[in-house]
Amino acid sequence: MKPRSAVVAALIALALAPAALAAKPKPQTPATPPPPAPPTDADMRTPDPQDLLVIETTKGRILLELNDVAAPAAAARMRALARQGVYNGRAFFRVIDNFMDQTGDPVDSGVGASSMPNLQPEFTFKRGASGPFVPVDRAGAVEEGFVGSLPVFSQPMALGTLTVDHTVQAWGTYCPGVIGMARGDDVASANSQFFLMRTNANSADHANHALDKLYAAVGRVIAGQDVVDAIKTGEPVAAPQDKMLTVKVVADMPQDSRPKVRIVDAGSAWARAAIAREQAELAPDFTVCSVKLPVEVK
Repeated sequence: MKPRSAVVAALIALALAPAALAAKPKPQTPATPPPPAPPTDADMRTPDPQDLLVIETTKGRILLELNDVAAPAAAARMRALARQGVYNGRAFFRVIDNFMDQTGDPVDSGVGASSMPNLQPEFTFKRGASGPFVPVDRAGAVEEGFVGSLPVFSQPMALGTLTVDHTVQAWGTYCPGVIGMARGDDVASANSQFFLMRTNANSADHANHALDKLYAAVGRVIAGQDVVDAIKTGEPVAAPQDKMLTVKVVADMPQDSRPKVRIVDAGSAWARAAIAREQAELAPDFTVCSVKLPVEVK
């Protein structure tokens, strides 16, 4: 009798188990947080039209912002060559997927240069306590932030107390969209050629930070990154190559045909909140390259 009773008890337990399981409350799915509010007028800045270049290419328009703090001579050179028409019709002759698009050579081969003298290196610049650097993160002994739209790495400002002029070393870092001056083996051989980082360069084998402090970071694409990514690839690029049809300084364009551009200020309240969200979501993988500064172009 005892074995039969045990079997009956086991069967009753099995019959009751589903009901017991069904009675357990289901875990609740966390509520989706509301989307962040869009930036306000107070969060936006209007770039200097002297710093904006409009590049019309065979794949569409690229709008870039030059940076006179990080690389003033290189920025002045790009303005001058745009005004001389040197960049008009120039090919993207070396384009490596997951890396960058190279152009700006008057002979479209990688060995040419303009008639202007070569540039001295601008791989780093001095950052003072009252400068325009907006910090967003710190990784070890390096601070990360922005100068305008350019992502920048810097020595900690605390080191300024140890230097004669109370400044520290800073440099543009090669996040997607950053523009660098191409050069040869000679560090003072940059002239007219430049390259634009593609979107997926940040995770490619060609590690973007490997370019830091070796090439002058002269600015960043603020609109048209999809065009940068669409340029035909090749090393060298097979014919037909994509080209820069025209390159213009926005300040030189008639008022009625100028693009009206605003970009979120990296130091604004909206940007600080957006950066905090990215840090919380991506940590410990967050870097300044993770930050997207929305742009309005009309």
